[in-house]
Amino acid sequence: MPVSVAAASILALTSCADRAGGDEAAAFPTEDITMIVPYDAGGASDLSARTLAAELETELDVSVIVENRSGGAGSVGLDNLASQDADGYTLGYLPVETVMLGHQGYEIDPADFDALGQIVSVPATIAVAADSEYDTLEDLLEAAASEELSVSNSGTGSIWHAATTALNEEAGTQLSPVPFDGGAPAVNAAVGGQVDAVVAGVSETAVAAEDGRLRVLAILDDERAEAMPDVPTAEELGYDVNIGGWGAIGAPAGLPEETHEILVDAISAAAESDAFVELIEDSGNIPVNVGPEEFQPFYEEENSRFESLFAEQ
Repeated sequence: MPVSVAAASILALTSCADRAGGDEAAAFPTEDITMIVPYDAGGASDLSARTLAAELETELDVSVIVENRSGGAGSVGLDNLASQDADGYTLGYLPVETVMLGHQGYEIDPADFDALGQIVSVPATIAVAADSEYDTLEDLLEAAASEELSVSNSGTGSIWHAATTALNEEAGTQLSPVPFDGGAPAVNAAVGGQVDAVVAGVSETAVAAEDGRLRVLAILDDERAEAMPDVPTAEELGYDVNIGGWGAIGAPAGLPEETHEILVDAISAAAESDAFVELIEDSGNIPVNVGPEEFQPFYEEENSRFESLFAEQ
C-alpha cells in the first residue's frame, strides 16, 4: 500500500475512534439539538421550553429546534423522547405529568429520563369566560354542587385534571373534566363557551384574562400570583386546594458524563438569563433554576407522592 494511502487510512481510523470516544463528548455539541415539547404550541410548557431553547442557542452555539408532539396528556411526546439516542442531541420538556402518567396506565417511567434541572413552577388557576354567569368561585362551586359542569384541562391524567378532581373532593362538587391536547386549546374551549370553566396554568389564562376574554376565579396555590394580584387563592375562599405544575428539562437516560455536564451548565445559565426570567415572570409563572443534584430527590418524591395519590383513587 502506498505510504500516502496508508497514512490516510490511519488518520481516518483515528478520527473514527476519536468520534466514538471522549473527544466526541468534549466537542459536544457539533450539530443542531431538538427540544421535544409534549403539548401543543401556546401553552405554559411550550412557552417555557421555547424561551429556554432560545437562550440555549446562545450558550451552546447551535440551533435548538422545538418540536411539539402532543397527545395522551403528554405521554406521546415523553414516549418519543425516551426512545431517542442518549447523545444529548434530543432534549425535552419534562412536566409534572412525567411522574404522574405511569400511575395511570401509561407506559411512562420517570427513570427513562435524565432530569437535567427544573426551570419553572406553574401555579394553577380556575377560570370562566368573561360573560359567564359565574362571577366567583363560590358561584361556580355552588352550581356544581347540584349539577354537572364541564371543565377543560390539558389532557386526561394531566396535573390540571388532577386539580379538578381535588376541587371536587374538597368542595363536594360535580366538575366534569374535559381533556384537550394542551393548555392553550383548553383555554380556548372556555373562551368559546364549549365548557363551563377551565383549569390551567396561570400563564395560560393570564393573556385571555388581560384582554377581557376570561375571568379568573381563583389561584390554586398557597400564594396569589404576581401576574394576578387581585385574584384570591382558593384557600382564602375557604377551599383547601393547593396544587400546581412544574417543568424541567430532560434527556433520554444514559447521557455520557461530559455531555451531561455541558448540558446542565448550559441549562442553568439559560435559566438564569434576564430574557428567560423576565418572560416567565411576565407570563405569571415562577422561574427557577434547580440543578439535577437538588431536583432528582424532589423528582423521586413527586413520583412516590402521585403513586400514593392514584393508588387511593
